[in-house]
Amino acid sequence: MMDAETNLAYGLFWAFYAVAFVVFFYAISRLFRLIPVYGIRTLLQSVLVVGLLTPVESSEVAGWWMPAWLHGGYETILGNSDEAGRALLNLGIASLVMLLIWILDMVRYRLVKR
Repeated sequence: MMDAETNLAYGLFWAFYAVAFVVFFYAISRLFRLIPVYGIRTLLQSVLVVGLLTPVESSEVAGWWMPAWLHGGYETILGNSDEAGRALLNLGIASLVMLLIWILDMVRYRLVKR
């Protein structure tokens, strides 16, 4: 079990990470407006969301979650392929779910466009 200071640091990390993601997503979305095709624009936004927001549970501390790209990259550098594979699995599942959402959005866009 971690002490209160460590839990506060964990909470602050996720708060800062969420705020930074919102700012980054807004800035990149403004750049994506230059792309004329709605489907490509939203697909790139989906990739951004999946890539940066997919979590994976820490193998060191139960109940603690971290960004999968960060955990997977770190464990790949250290040579721990099992942990890197777990992060990649989470990214794969999140990608499939987001692909389904993107397809449904494209159907909605097509129906509204008519």
